[in-house]
Amino acid sequence: MPLAGAGPLLGYPRRVRLVIAKCSVDYVGRLSAHLPPATRLLMVKADGSVSIHADDRAYKPLNWMSPPCRLEEAPGVWRVVNKAGEELRITLEEIFQDTSYELGVDPGLRKDGVEAHLQELLAANPETLGEGFTLVRREYMTAIGPVDLLCRDADSRSVAVEVKRRGEIDGVEQLTRYLELMNRDPLLAPVTGVFAAQEIKPQARVLATDRGIRCVVVDYDKLRGIERDELTLF
Repeated sequence: MPLAGAGPLLGYPRRVRLVIAKCSVDYVGRLSAHLPPATRLLMVKADGSVSIHADDRAYKPLNWMSPPCRLEEAPGVWRVVNKAGEELRITLEEIFQDTSYELGVDPGLRKDGVEAHLQELLAANPETLGEGFTLVRREYMTAIGPVDLLCRDADSRSVAVEVKRRGEIDGVEQLTRYLELMNRDPLLAPVTGVFAAQEIKPQARVLATDRGIRCVVVDYDKLRGIERDELTLF
């Protein structure tokens, strides 16, 4: 079998495969794990990943193998092996459904109107993010996607800024990936991070602080020059 989900790089179509089957799963590598027989969803994605899901836990798989890996199919068993030689062995007792779909090229996440405008306003007013901040560019492209804002602080150090309307853990994770990549570039490093949003969830703030990312709560109306008409005592 070719690399799972190798896609057009090796001449194979970019398809996602969904299999519903009664199966048991064993992971053999640095750690060992076992899932007893049960009905599960097996997903083989075009990016080369293989994951096993139950009907709970939201999006998080029970077990998985990240790309690149190869999928070897034999009657009643799948062997998924990564480049380190670790193996995900899926023993199939009964297959209920096996389908494949070509999803095409995903346009990526598009920001809603408020979030896009917030990014635009912060680009025009970078000092909102920190004293002495200046904008280098919006939508600074990296190998894994664009950073909302690339700025310089008062000491001319690079700062990557992720802008959200509501700051949650996923946004912190996204910025963390950008920072890991950008800090490999000697022309940018060291790069620090700022997580900017109208509202930041407590869990996201804790995670950001643990990773050395500064959080900034932004007043959208104030940036737009709108005075609040709420009555106050003082």
